[in-house]
Order: sequence, then structure tokens, then C-alpha cells
Amino acid sequence: MKHLLFGAMLFALVIVVPIPTMAAVNINVNISLPPPIVFEAPPEVVVIPDTDDVYVDPDIDVDLFFWNGWWWRLWEGRWYRSQYYNQGWVYYDNVPSFYFDVDPDWRGYYRNHDWHGHPWKFQRIPNRDLTQHWRGWHKDKYWQKQETWGVRSYQPQPQPQRQQQRQQRQQQYQQRPEVQQHQQWRQQQQRQPQVQKPQGQQQRQPQAQQPKQQQQQRQPQAQQPQHSQPQGKPEGGEGEHRK
Repeated sequence: MKHLLFGAMLFALVIVVPIPTMAAVNINVNISLPPPIVFEAPPEVVVIPDTDDVYVDPDIDVDLFFWNGWWWRLWEGRWYRSQYYNQGWVYYDNVPSFYFDVDPDWRGYYRNHDWHGHPWKFQRIPNRDLTQHWRGWHKDKYWQKQETWGVRSYQPQPQPQRQQQRQQRQQQYQQRPEVQQHQQWRQQQQRQPQVQKPQGQQQRQPQAQQPKQQQQQRQPQAQQPQHSQPQGKPEGGEGEHRK
């Protein structure tokens, strides 16, 4: 009787406690986070014309975007996003869909107050207003319909022309050396998957990052011996200084 009881307890322990040699395979390895951006005050943004409400901070040297409730940042060919402009960056294993709508020469148009030959009276939007109103602006298409993004006598580009520009920008993006290097890294990780990290292990972060944002992976749930239960799948740069 004691042998049977001991065997049952051992069997239950094997099921509940994850064993490293039995851990699930995962290609999510340590990925360095981008260096922090130092802000003296919350950033002000402008909305970029011919986009679906893409905002950008024009006062720093790196492209820091706000779109769909997230801050977005490209660094060394990798994309990161956060709900905060100065911390909490998380690796995003894709290119955000808004990016190829952004004119790569937007900084020059901003400096000249001119958007493709039309006066651009852009509006600088405080961070507090952006946080409070971006949803309503997006729902009402405020910048496109009522303000035409602040560009005088301007009409949005036809959809075929926008699609053609997107394809051209995508090809140019894929030719960047840092992007190609990142793609090669991703392919290597897919060919040689890594063992899943134990719970509590975080991504590597630059020492200047304050505060540090820990990234934890979910620990595999216990597998019952009688039956399996389906689980839902959730949807979906050194430090620069503000000028």
C-alpha cells in the first residue's frame, strides 16, 4: 500500500513540476533593449500627413512614433513598443503596419513647414492631450477630415498611389543592412530553437534604463493525464537627448 501511495505521489510531482529537459521549445531568446531616451519633459508630437493617425516626436534624433495607443521605436533593425514614451520597451517581432505609410522625408517637410508643395501648419500636441484624445480623434478621423493634417489646400492621396508608395518603402526598408542582419538572426533562431527560459528570467537591458522593466515568460501549465484542455491565444537606440 505504501509503495502504491509513493508511486502516485511521484507521478503527480512529475506532472506538476516542470522539468528542464521536458520544457517546451521556444525561439524567444534574450534580446537587448534599446538605450533610453532622456526627456526633460513629456514629449510633444505632431501628426504625420497621409497616415492613419501616426504621431511622431520631432524634437529628438530618433524616430519615436505613437500609434494605436503604443509608442514605437526602431533600433538596430528591430522594433520595440511600449505604453510609455521613456520606459517599458518590449521587442515586437514584426514591422508595425503603419510604418510604410510614413514618408521617410517627413523631417525635411517639418523643418520647411511644407508638405509636398503645400503649406504645413502642423499643430504641436502636448502629451496629456494625446493620451486623453487619441481614441476620439481616430474614431472621428479628425486629422484627416477636419484638419487635413494641417496641410493647406491638400487632398489625401488616392488609395492606389498610397499602396504603390507602401510597396516601394517596404522594398527600401528590406534593403537596410541592419534589417537584413536582423532577418538573418531570426532565421537562425528558427532553425536552432532555444530551450524555454525559467519563469522570472528577464530580457537584457542597458544599464542606463531606469526603471528596469522585467519581461517574464509564462510558465507552462500543468498537463492533466486524463485529457487536454484548449487554451486561448491572446491577440494582438546609446541614450539620445531631447533637443
